[in-house]
Amino acid sequence: MTFDRNFKTAGPQSSWSEIWHLWTVIVPRRSINGQLVVGKVWRRHDGRDWIYRKFTEFDGEEVA
Repeated sequence: MTFDRNFKTAGPQSSWSEIWHLWTVIVPRRSINGQLVVGKVWRRHDGRDWIYRKFTEFDGEEVA
């Protein structure tokens, strides 16, 4: 018998787990100029693990 690690339980999820949160991430390494590497990502919990997506900023004037 094999165990499928990607199997998701059908249990109820809380409403907060379906919402993407903007999260600031600090990577524990230094950039070329000696600063810590900092960035923003979208983060959501799927009931078992955190899922991360790249956050790209946009200029509001370009969209209009």
